[in-house]
Amino acid sequence: MRAIRQDEFGGPEVLRVAEVDRPVPGLAEVLVRVHATSVNPTDVWHRFSGGLVQRIVPLGWDVSGVVEAVGPGVTRFQPGDEVFGMPRHPLPAGAYAEYVTSPARHLVRKPVALTHTEAAALPLVAMTAWQALVEVAEVRPGQRVLIHAAAGGVGHVAVQIAKARGAYVIGTASAAKHEFLRTLGADEVIDYTAVDFAEAVTDVDVVVDAIGGEYGPRSLRTLRAGGIVVSLASPAEAQLAEIAAPQGKRAQFMAVEADLQGLREIAALVESGQLRAHVDTVLPLEDAAKAHELSASGRTVGKIVLTVA
Repeated sequence: MRAIRQDEFGGPEVLRVAEVDRPVPGLAEVLVRVHATSVNPTDVWHRFSGGLVQRIVPLGWDVSGVVEAVGPGVTRFQPGDEVFGMPRHPLPAGAYAEYVTSPARHLVRKPVALTHTEAAALPLVAMTAWQALVEVAEVRPGQRVLIHAAAGGVGHVAVQIAKARGAYVIGTASAAKHEFLRTLGADEVIDYTAVDFAEAVTDVDVVVDAIGGEYGPRSLRTLRAGGIVVSLASPAEAQLAEIAAPQGKRAQFMAVEADLQGLREIAALVESGQLRAHVDTVLPLEDAAKAHELSASGRTVGKIVLTVA
């Protein structure tokens, strides 16, 4: 089968199309013929430096496709089922390929209303937003939620999930992306290039920060007592908790995990019309390097999707 591989760390140019053996599903696994996958910041991080594992791994965690075969013990799917999900994360999955194996419980049936291209854009970013907002921050109706990089992959999904939970949503983004955020339901938008969000926003209950660095300490200034910053940037942000505690506030670093129930909740939001993925760019699998270049530019609104079959 065709798959994207790399032999060394580096820029997008290290990505290449390779012919590799088709994987075989093991116990409680399924083999999925991939129709589409998508590019996430973690893919770029792993390509450049190996991420936290600091070794070369086959890239890609998002998948939408059709079950080709089932391994021993699988009861949830049969060949021909259309599925989507986030296999194995944070372990390597290798979804930049024509076929990928996945634990059966890391997938759910693809909502009928979604194309494979749309479905592939959702799993990792939606699971990240869901776990940050619902499982870590426990967002409740009426709370004020500040989402940084709100027009990005995680951000634009987090806006919709927070609204579905009944929150008042504030997003930071450049001015050109404000109208897009309003169409997703954002109640307030801030041009971070023109004003200091830490001066413009107060009494926030929850901050979702996918940027890191100075954004963490500055975000603490926007919180009311008891509020929380959920950091998605890197484990280095964990030290933010030490700064937050004396202020009567909280900070928590979070890494997304594959989870069946969360994925079911995401599918339900899609089916109820409360969640959609915005696909900015669609490219064929062989253009993975170009997709990484676009991702690194920071100009993408929503997601970049790679189509496979």
